[in-house]
Amino acid sequence: MDKKRLEYYKKKLVTRREELLRGIARTQREGREADEDPTVDLADKAANSYTKEFLFGQTHADRSLLQLVDDALARIRANAFGECISCHEELQQKRLEAVPWTRYCITCQEKQERGAL
Repeated sequence: MDKKRLEYYKKKLVTRREELLRGIARTQREGREADEDPTVDLADKAANSYTKEFLFGQTHADRSLLQLVDDALARIRANAFGECISCHEELQQKRLEAVPWTRYCITCQEKQERGAL
């Protein structure tokens, strides 16, 4: 992959990483605020508990995506970005454009989702 295209993906990944970090911080803040609500009504406590669980799930998903983004940035630094980590074939440009943190080509991704990889 040429340097110009690699720099484009790096910028895209860094931007996504910053968005995820802001989202995680906001979600954690909202979770703490839900915890600080001094409600005594049982229904309100249940609603707060549900909100905290929802925010926790959202944070977990964001952290998982953040790990994939960090891994992609590490592959850029190691000059291994743009190739499937399984078959080592070059990833399709359309796939990288849609999901720049992807680790697998479409064929290997399908195998991985079926548990065959």
